[in-house]
Amino acid sequence: MKNLGTETAFEVLAKAKALERQGREIVHLEIGEPDFDTPENIKKAAVKALYSGYTHYTPSAGIPELREAIAEYISKTRGIEVDPEEVVITPGAKPIMFFSILACVNTGEEVLYPNPGFPIYESVINFVGAKPVPIPLLEKNDFRFDTEYVKEKITKKTKMIILNSPENPTGGVLTREDLKTIADCVSNRDDIIILSDEVYSRIIYEGEHESISSLEGMREKTIILDGFSKTYAMTGWRLGYGVMRKDLAQKIAQLMTNSNSCTNAFVQMAGVEALKGPQDEVTKMVKEFKNRREIIVSGLNEIKGITCKKPRGAFYVFPNIVETEMDCRKLSDYLLNEAGVAVLPGTAFGKYGEGYLRLSFANSVENIRKALERISKAIEKM
Repeated sequence: MKNLGTETAFEVLAKAKALERQGREIVHLEIGEPDFDTPENIKKAAVKALYSGYTHYTPSAGIPELREAIAEYISKTRGIEVDPEEVVITPGAKPIMFFSILACVNTGEEVLYPNPGFPIYESVINFVGAKPVPIPLLEKNDFRFDTEYVKEKITKKTKMIILNSPENPTGGVLTREDLKTIADCVSNRDDIIILSDEVYSRIIYEGEHESISSLEGMREKTIILDGFSKTYAMTGWRLGYGVMRKDLAQKIAQLMTNSNSCTNAFVQMAGVEALKGPQDEVTKMVKEFKNRREIIVSGLNEIKGITCKKPRGAFYVFPNIVETEMDCRKLSDYLLNEAGVAVLPGTAFGKYGEGYLRLSFANSVENIRKALERISKAIEKM
């Protein structure tokens, strides 16, 4: 257990809530979840399923209706043929991350992962006794993988490479050329698995989402991790899935049997409606996120000591705060206590996050503007 990490976002949230109980007004830019409500058609589908008897156990890999809907959706959006037997549904997308590392990586083997990156990657790699090998996401590379660095870090012990695009916390997006280079690196290694975290695939502002699974020879090597939380504002519903070759899907389903038994039945039926129903609300949400992105990037770049690149995806900005001459953890604490703005230090996402903060723009324009004004004033006082 000592090897298992956590998510700083929830720690900062707890501090912010404690200040709110003291009467302070806090602007929350720390938590990564859409501030929109789940679309009505999805909620109605869940209620209908609830009253239609979807209140019992389901197969560990998921109900056939949702596995079929996901197979159809991934086939269409990634340009690959997917069989429902290659889909495993889980309570949230995190179990796919956890189970994939647990099933594929042995003690002493190596896993390459993005840093700064989602903290649970490194946490689970350590938990299984493997060696985490961080791939720095540098601002000068638009927070994309340095593919030459990746080549250098692949060894005989490498068992998995984790990709995340669009990326949390930077909003960086891997290009098709990036993915081709990575694919070339593992083309002659049947023992390496790619875990491709694509939970933000629908929240992209320029260009189209690219998945390494669509490249020649990569379909069998790739586990696609995706879910409903971000795209459909369903974080509390806990519904995610993995798409992988059939033999591996059977093992991941076995881990489901041994841990969760199955995913909530009526929530799965809501997932069918999410994929097959109207997508208007998703389009509206992404349009609003894009508007907020313009406001927060512009506002941050006007604050002394802060520069901010425009993210191409997700709903986070990762501003550079080096010129403030304060380390990111101290600055995030200062902004919470002095300005009443909850943000995350870059190091919450790994050592290469030093010199940065992560701000979520999954909040109203009014609150974003208020936060920018407060941050500006607080930094002027330093």
